[in-house]
Amino acid sequence: MRRYVDIGSIIVISITFVLFVIALFTKGFTHDLLLEAGILLISVKLIMMAYRSGVFYNDILQELKNLKETLNKKS
Repeated sequence: MRRYVDIGSIIVISITFVLFVIALFTKGFTHDLLLEAGILLISVKLIMMAYRSGVFYNDILQELKNLKETLNKKS
């Protein structure tokens, strides 16, 4: 998994989580905490989508390599 999650994603997750924990202790369990939780979930969702795009890209690249090898064998 490390090869799909870059250092920028790890930094974003860390900063967002730290800010979420700070908001938890300063705001308590109020409406603002729900807003902070939403922001945390959005950040995680974006990073999950980036991971999924990376996996999809590698799958397509592998398919193209296989297709190229097949075409080269037939020539």
